[in-house]
Amino acid sequence: MLETLAFQGLVGLSLGMYIWLVAAGLTLIFGVLGVLNFAHGSLYMLGAYCTFTLLGIFKQNFWLAVVVGPALVALVGLVMERFFIRHVYRLEVAYQLLLTFGFVLILDDLVKMIWGPIYMVPSLPRGFEGAVWMFGRPFPVYNLFVISVGPVVALVLWLALDHTWWGRMVRAAASDREMASAIGINVPRVFTSVFLVGSWLGALGGALGIPVRAISPGMGTFFIIYAFVVAVIGGLGSMRGAFVGAVLIGLLNSYGVLFIPVFEMALVFILMAIVLIMHPQGIFGGR
Repeated sequence: MLETLAFQGLVGLSLGMYIWLVAAGLTLIFGVLGVLNFAHGSLYMLGAYCTFTLLGIFKQNFWLAVVVGPALVALVGLVMERFFIRHVYRLEVAYQLLLTFGFVLILDDLVKMIWGPIYMVPSLPRGFEGAVWMFGRPFPVYNLFVISVGPVVALVLWLALDHTWWGRMVRAAASDREMASAIGINVPRVFTSVFLVGSWLGALGGALGIPVRAISPGMGTFFIIYAFVVAVIGGLGSMRGAFVGAVLIGLLNSYGVLFIPVFEMALVFILMAIVLIMHPQGIFGGR
């Protein structure tokens, strides 16, 4: 029984790291720009489709496709922020959600026009095909890779935000836009760079997910819902909260499938409701 629990914990951690990559971008954008980007799941979807296409162009060179694919999607995010989202920063959240939901519809239809409505399942990249025995069962090597990527991304984000000049400007702009502008920080440019990084994180989640998840239009809906739940549980704008929330959701989903499979999706929202009742700002969120 203990081996089963430990093995299921690994499954939950791998799911949690996928959710973390999407939630990290969503949380970063909200924490700095104050924008709830509902289209973040569509950027996740674009990351998967672009990387899948590049795998064919680059002759199954997984690493090159994972580098270039999310970078292209980040440029899409840059256009979204520069010409559209920048104009709703100071408006109420309802306007932000309406605008970004419009992008969800546009990008979903764009994907259908370019790639079609059919499901696509790419093969595992070379070097990740096998499995290793853990707790008496075979566990995919690729899932172990994803579990290791999550903490690395978290560490890089922490170093970038807390120990670089760019991070200092980001924190200053997020804290007080007028004062940051008064001391010479180009706030619009900083906000664009933050949206660019957030879009890249969402697309990276989609790129890393293609070897184990079917690619289809609307695939980002599942992850954007979980990303919002993670952001609420961890605290809107808290990167540490997003990481902890993603791990909790991944484990809860995994153990829910094991013990009460009919009810496992409801467990996530029950946890969110409990957090909102007992600690409305989230586990690590400010008031």
